Amino acid sequence: MPKNKPKSKDKQCNQVRIIGGEWRGRKLDIADIPALRPTPDRIRETLFNWLQMHVPGARCLDLFAGTGVLGFESLSRGAKQTVFVDENQDAIQNLKDSAAILKTKAADIIQADVLGWLKDKPSTFDIVFLDPPYRHELVIPVCQQLEAGNWLSDSAWIFIEIEKEAGQPVLPENWKIYRQASAGQVSCYLIQRKK
Repeated sequence: MPKNKPKSKDKQCNQVRIIGGEWRGRKLDIADIPALRPTPDRIRETLFNWLQMHVPGARCLDLFAGTGVLGFESLSRGAKQTVFVDENQDAIQNLKDSAAILKTKAADIIQADVLGWLKDKPSTFDIVFLDPPYRHELVIPVCQQLEAGNWLSDSAWIFIEIEKEAGQPVLPENWKIYRQASAGQVSCYLIQRKK
């Protein structure tokens, strides 16, 4: 089957757009996966305005990566490396396709259950993007594992995107909310870890 097969006109092609950095304006196709929610442009723009001084040279971790738009946005803005973790096979293939289109070798794509993967030998990250499936109560155990498992640099930044109805997440004691925002039914928190 040819790789550049034209898309059917009656099938809508879903895409996300990188909004800043080297790949600004590039559009990436996204897999048709139920409950997949790409982080909206407005939230991404706000997040990367908050993080702009911390992204260049950072090692990033995109958990429950889905479309990978946060991880690719960070690479576009000068992050050294992004590790993408998701358990969905279609999402993983989509992430690999996007990395190939962008011709980046700084994307490490891993198919795994996030909580299981976090029990492995840790590597240190400067920025973590955490956008788990809604209503699965994964935020607190993932945050606890990130802290207890030594996955974070001393002043790491953690971005959490959750459903507004869940309320403010309970965080490890040394994590402090730096900024927060909401859009529609989504609440976002940028948190800084203090050693």
